Formats: sequence, C-alpha cells, structure tokens
Amino acid sequence: MQRSGRVYRPHIWVARVRAPAAIRKEWLKQEWALFLWAPICLGLGVGLYFAALREPALWLLWAMGLIALPMVIGGRWLGVYIGPVVVGIGLGLGGYVLAAAEALRHAEPVLTSRYYGPVEGRVILQDRAASGALRLTLDQVRLDRRRAPNRVRVALYDDISPPPKNGDTVILTAHLSPPSGPAEPGGFDFRRHAWYQRLGAVGYSRTPVLLRDPAPETLTLMRLRQTFVTRIRTALPGQSGDIAAALLAGDRSGVPPDTVRALRDSNLAHLLAISGLHMGLLAGLVYAVTRRTLSLVPRIALYHPTKKIAAAVALTCAAAYLGLSGASVATQRAFVMAAVGLCAVMADRRVFSLRSVATAALVLLVLQPHALTGPGFQMSFAATTGLIAGFDLLSPHLARIKRRWLQAIVVTVLSSAMAGAATAPFAAAHFNRLSDYGLIANLLATPLMGTVVMPAGIAGAVLMPFGLEKPALVVMGFGIDWIVGVAETVSAWPSAVTPVHTPNTAAFLFLTGGALFLSIWQGIGRLAGIIAIGAACLLWSQTPRPQGLVSDDGKLVAVLSDTGRVPSHPKGAGFVASVWLENDGDPAPQSEAAARAGWRDAQSGQVWHAGAWTIQHIKGKREARAFDGCSGKTWVISDQDLDKTLGTGDCRITTPRDLRKSGALAFHIGGDQLAITSAKEHTGQRLWNTRARDTDQ
Repeated sequence: MQRSGRVYRPHIWVARVRAPAAIRKEWLKQEWALFLWAPICLGLGVGLYFAALREPALWLLWAMGLIALPMVIGGRWLGVYIGPVVVGIGLGLGGYVLAAAEALRHAEPVLTSRYYGPVEGRVILQDRAASGALRLTLDQVRLDRRRAPNRVRVALYDDISPPPKNGDTVILTAHLSPPSGPAEPGGFDFRRHAWYQRLGAVGYSRTPVLLRDPAPETLTLMRLRQTFVTRIRTALPGQSGDIAAALLAGDRSGVPPDTVRALRDSNLAHLLAISGLHMGLLAGLVYAVTRRTLSLVPRIALYHPTKKIAAAVALTCAAAYLGLSGASVATQRAFVMAAVGLCAVMADRRVFSLRSVATAALVLLVLQPHALTGPGFQMSFAATTGLIAGFDLLSPHLARIKRRWLQAIVVTVLSSAMAGAATAPFAAAHFNRLSDYGLIANLLATPLMGTVVMPAGIAGAVLMPFGLEKPALVVMGFGIDWIVGVAETVSAWPSAVTPVHTPNTAAFLFLTGGALFLSIWQGIGRLAGIIAIGAACLLWSQTPRPQGLVSDDGKLVAVLSDTGRVPSHPKGAGFVASVWLENDGDPAPQSEAAARAGWRDAQSGQVWHAGAWTIQHIKGKREARAFDGCSGKTWVISDQDLDKTLGTGDCRITTPRDLRKSGALAFHIGGDQLAITSAKEHTGQRLWNTRARDTDQ
C-alpha cells in the first residue's frame, strides 16, 4: 500500500521548528569558551592588514579605531547571541588598527641604492649567517656622504680574532644594499621582516674590522651581558660554552653551523633558541625552589601567601633573564607567556588553561601585531594549545595509571608527541621540511634540558657573582654534550628529513582554522575542524609550483622540468636558488640541479624551449655585448641593461630596471601563451617596499 506524503508533513514542520533550538543549544555550549576566540578575532584583523595591497588612509584608521573601541567595550551587554559577534568584529577592527600603527611606528630610513664604502657603527648584536659567517648588527650608523639608516647588518668574510664586543664602535668597508623583497611571488618577504627589525640595509665585508671606541666601562645592561657571556665561555670552553651562552644569554654567534644544522634536522633547534620552554623552565624552577624554601619557615608558611610570593620572585627572575638574553622578539614572546601564567598564580587563577594561552596571545598581538606572521608565534602557540587541549581530553585516562613512574613516562611521551604533531605542519609550511625522527630525538634530549641543563645553568648564574660558577656550568656542559650527540646521531640516520613543498595560502588558512576549531569548539561541531584539516592536506598536496622563476636582479632563471627545478647557472645567486629549491621540496644543491637536462648554451646566454616560447637568459657583460636582437616568441631576461629596440615582433626583453619595479617573477607557458606574475602584485604598495623618504640618497 502506498503511503501518503501528507503523513510526513508534520514531521518536516517539527524539524523546521527544532532546528533553531538545536543551533541555540550548540551556541550556548560555547559560552564559557567565547574568550578563547578573542585573540583569533584580533589576529584576523592583523592578518587582513598584512594581506592588503595598499596602506590604509589615516582617516580610515582613526574611524576604525573609534568604532572598534565601543564595540569591544559595549558588545558584552548586547546579549549572548549578538554580543559576541559585535565584540569579535570590534576586535578585528582593532587588530587592523594596531597592525597599521605598529608599521608606522617602525618607520626608519632605508637605503635606496647600493653602497660601497666606509661604515661606522656600534655593535648591538652578533649572530651567524647560514654560511657560518659572523654577522654584526650596528646602530648609530654613519656612511660616507649619505644619510645612513639607523641600523645595518653586515656579514664578515674576513677572519676576526678576537671578534668585537657588544657596545664597541667599529669601522669597516662594506657593500650595502636595501633589504631584498621576496625571492619569488608570494614567498617570504625579507623586506617586511627587516622593517620590523629596523634594518635599513644589509651587506657584507671582506676587509678587517677596526675598533674605533671600545664599549664604555659603565655598568650598562649591554656590558653586563657581555661580561656574562665571557664568564660562561671561560668556565666552559669550546662548543659547549658557545651553546651555553646561547641558552643563557641569547648569544648564538659562536655556535657552529654544522651543529645548528644537526639540531634543525633532528627537530631539536627549539632547544637552542630562548623560547617558552626555557623561560618556563626558569620560572618553574625558581617558583618551586622559592616556595619550598619559604615553606620551611613556619611563620612565613602559616601567615603569608607563599605561592604568590614565589610567583613574584619567579617573575622578577624571568624579567632579569629577558634583559640578559638580549630581549629578542622570541624571548619577549616567551616572557609574556610565562608572565601570564605567574600572574594567574598571583590572581588565584588556573595556570595551565586555554584561557591563559588566549590571554598571552592577546597581550602579544597588542604589543607586537607583526609577530602573528612569524613561525615562532605560530609554533609556540600551536604547541601550547595542543598540549593543553590534548591533556584536557586525556587526563581522565591518565588518572587510571596507578604507578607514578609509569605515568611520568607516559606523560613525557605524550607531551613530545602532541607538541610535535601540533607544530609539524607549521614547521613544514615555513621551513619545507619534516623531521622523521623528531619524536625520538625529543624524547632523548628534552627531559635532560629540564633536569640538568637549565637547573645547572641557573645555579651557575646565581653563583657567578661569587666566582663559583664553574662546577655548575661543567654539569651544564655534560647535558649540552648529550643533546648535541643526540642531534648529530639522529640527523645522520637515513631519511632523517623529508622535504616538503610550500603550501598555498588557502591550504595554510584551512590548516590553521581547522586546528583552532578542533581545539576550541565545544561539542560535536569540532569535527568540522577535522574536515578543514583534511581539506588543507588535499589543497597542500595539489599546490602547483611555478613553471619558471626569475630573480629580482636578473642573475638567475630556473625552469621546472620533469626531473625538477633547473637553474640557468650552477653558481651565483645561491641564496635565491636555495629558496626556490626548498620551496619545491627539492633537497638538491644548486650545482646538482643546474646539471639537469634543459638549458642549452648559446652565443649570448642560456636558452630554454617550452611550448612555442624560447626563454633566453643573458648574464654578464660579455653575453650582453654578444646579444644582437631577437624576434618571434622569445623572452630575453638579462642582468645587464639592453637596448629594447633589438626586440622585434613578439620578443620581450626584461632588464634590471624592469625587475627593480616588479621584483621577482614567476611565469607559466601554456602552448603559445606566456603568463607572468610579479612579486609586486602580491606585496602591493606597502610601507616596507616603497622608496624611503630620504631623496638625498
């Protein structure tokens, strides 16, 4: 018997009535977690500012700020449904305004053309380039007959013994140039990175460095830090002392490049940089020791809040650690995260909670909005959020383990696994690599950091005023040697690193949004986060790489073939070539990649045929003089100025003058069509990539 459709109409009507009730129920589940979305809304505003192609007008920023403030303050009284939406929009507008204000605040003179000549400045930072060369960051800079940037960074390719000290005023002869833009359209923008470091020029020197004025003997923080580093290296000579100086004082200038590479390939590089782990270990150790000591005095233990006193002492020590370590951006971020936790202790709040993480993220985004785009910010909060969210789910099951030693082992393994899983996608997106044995390396090395290295380092710092630091630092050295041994062993294993190509923007946004939704959303709706992460993986795997790439100075062209990326030359523009190959997920060096079949020698340059087009790369004055013209579907790219009237018909000629306007280029050839994309189309007209106001340069 056929059923009438009329029977089902009441059920359909009931479903329509119940749907809003179900939505309201799901929304009310999020009420206690709404604060966790505050830094996300603020971050969306910051991200929109950096994604824009033009700077906003000042009147628009004032208007957005005046609208955002009452929305954030008054939105909470608009009810549980409309109020959070209004506050979220206000936070987004506020994030946009904060990011724009920070960019304006960092406006400094920038070198607008190449410079070769004398450079004078005060050393404020020393570190190592990827090649191992010592780099000096100078302020109070003076150049010959030019208005100098406030800060420059110079790589030294001449042996310096002994190296200058922080605070010394030095003179050298250097090649300087403005900070370069992205190596390819949509790539990492070093020019923007340099803007927020107040670097107005970068370069190198092959001449000796002369000391003009030594650092003043007055007890300044810079002098105190230099003395601290010297005492560490005296008590602990060799590589162990250099790594101890990096851990305790943030001075990485002595760490060998091979050691840095081994730590990176084994996923232990986070132990070298002063991050949340080190700041947390320091604060935790000081807090525990202070509270235990105070509890031994009955009068204090009974009548005073020892927990809050210990938190205040730990916060003071963390601030001192921040000053001694040089107060880099990463260390400032770590200090803010530790300070939020210690303030939660003093306010009788829960320390390890997603609300504490959200508070730390809010503070950091207000103080340093540009940190949102950096891998340090993303990986730090990914690890912390993953650990807290993961243990919130697993804590009932961990309580069933009765043996404490077994529970400690399980917690250690789970901590490394969850932190590694949370940070691995972001590490792969930024650094184009996955450490296959990172979990093993972290299980072998990270516990020693908290039980031996940092406690001994803190003891050495406390004993240093009395001249008794050596025994503690020697113990610290034993722990460092073990960690370096683990890194070198694991990084030498076969297939220790898996190269990964760079994802597109959509894949990265889906990945980030899915991870946040999975961690924060309450109820069954969090499964949408898993779907978003799956979509991100699919988009990532299908991300196409440019068929061809051109450097922003015309010195290198690389085309993608069936065997991989093929640079036009085996040498020259090495940094750009390495970036291209890394973004492809190709571990081959430039010389090996250039040996692949494809480019053909011609009288005037290298020639590549693709579809109906011929790509011709001219490098150097000799090849430029040999160029006698082109016709047809030919694209000539040169690092020398050429007469463009030599190109007839469909022939295109690109010279350094064109590339200075467009930046690096990416191109794709389909049949007889040549599609070109420039870096300028991605970066737009922003503060950090426009010519400086200093027209006298």
